[in-house]
Amino acid sequence: MMKPISIKTEYITLGQFLKLSDCIDSGGQAKMFLQEYAVTVNGEPDNRRGRKLYDGDKVNVEGFGTFQVQRG
Repeated sequence: MMKPISIKTEYITLGQFLKLSDCIDSGGQAKMFLQEYAVTVNGEPDNRRGRKLYDGDKVNVEGFGTFQVQRG
């Protein structure tokens, strides 16, 4: 099941997304988290915490599930 993550801005960074989706507790943990867990954005591996995510992007986080970014 895909979990929706709602954003109010045009985009959100992958680091911010990880915090918003409760994968990490603080933004400072993003770099370490991305080194330890496999993350894919729209089916492509990505570990850049500054990666911009837009409405409709699908993010799979190893051990946490699949999420979809939704603007609204």
